[in-house]
Amino acid sequence: MKPVKVGICGLGTVGGGTFNVLKRNAEEIARRAGRGIEVAQIATRQPNPKCDTGSISITDDVFAVANNPEIDIIVELIGGYTLALELVLKAIENGKHVVTANKALIAVHGNEIFARAREQGVIVAFEASVAGGIPVIKAIREGLAANRINWLAGIINGTGNFILTEMREKGRAFEDVLKEAQALGYAEADPTFDVEGIDAAHKLTILASIAFGIPLQFDKAYTEGISRLTTADVNYAEALGYRIKHLGVARRTDAGIELRVHPTLIPADRLIANVNGVMNAVMVNGDAVGSTLYYGAGAGMEPTASAVVADLVDVARALTTDPNNRVPHLAFQPDSLSAHPILPVTACESAYYLRIQAKDHPGVLAQVATILSERGINIESIMQKEAEVHDGLVPVILVTHRVIEQRIDEAISALETLDDVVDKVVRIRVEQLN
Repeated sequence: MKPVKVGICGLGTVGGGTFNVLKRNAEEIARRAGRGIEVAQIATRQPNPKCDTGSISITDDVFAVANNPEIDIIVELIGGYTLALELVLKAIENGKHVVTANKALIAVHGNEIFARAREQGVIVAFEASVAGGIPVIKAIREGLAANRINWLAGIINGTGNFILTEMREKGRAFEDVLKEAQALGYAEADPTFDVEGIDAAHKLTILASIAFGIPLQFDKAYTEGISRLTTADVNYAEALGYRIKHLGVARRTDAGIELRVHPTLIPADRLIANVNGVMNAVMVNGDAVGSTLYYGAGAGMEPTASAVVADLVDVARALTTDPNNRVPHLAFQPDSLSAHPILPVTACESAYYLRIQAKDHPGVLAQVATILSERGINIESIMQKEAEVHDGLVPVILVTHRVIEQRIDEAISALETLDDVVDKVVRIRVEQLN
């Protein structure tokens, strides 16, 4: 059978890994796909010394690849929004299938891209956009197709997980670990996307759409970073039997879909609480299967390339199929997507860890308990670190039962007006994931 011709746009870390995997495993890939998959052209600003491209056509113009009539599939690995969107739309206009690892592009522009792809009868595959080499999109979209997904929760940014692991295991400060993450290449010079939850929110948006059959709605995702976390809170969480992870949570409720990224206390005996370093993991709970866990490398040259090449194999297998009978981009048929709303974070429900810096006076705990009780907030556990009294202040740490966030907001506002409470109340959400 005639080989599938591929054009790779971007020969950086992931592009180089994709090229090398295609070349090294060409025979095995052809056996799986039923035909050869050959790189016919590459667009790159500069050569990758780790890739022996031989006589393959090289250009610095991505649109030359998109307009090349010999190319069947465009692999978009240039990243960003603007140029990548123009490239993908041009490829689709020219009747070419697309494989991308660009989570920002899919999360923000995916609805438009998929609509154009359906009009042209082409496939847009994006497994590599979430959790690197972990095939979690395929697992939810196809492997769990029998299930009504109840919730999913994931550690989907390796940089943040590395930082929190170092803070917990070595007692290091956030700023110190961030500098090391930048030196190791885990974090960019501007780490905002990683440490403030934007990267994870892109990925969570995609997972939620596939899990619940809703349009992509990145602009409605709640994001909160880890830059304000202290080693004190990491240690207090440990003492209470929890680990702090930067978690993405999507949950279906009768009122709507929760879509939120934030630091989260997880019981230390949960498998996902023990995912350390730069590794990623996603838990998915379905009504038939129960809870499942997907773990592995969330980034890197060849782990991400593994997902890109898997998409290429899927596209190669589907080239001759009826476009109306292919796996839908967002798991559900386009005319069956739900209008279930994304909830504001104030309407989301969680348990909460609160750290209150209080004067060492009698009756402080009673005042705190009264404020919480008046708002229907029950306390699960409480810890007063009397041994750490400093300048007449003592930290009071408590964990609440589950409650709507708006009530916690009101309680924190009331707590901060107390004469005996000093500084802002620290609030971190708690998820049991059971």
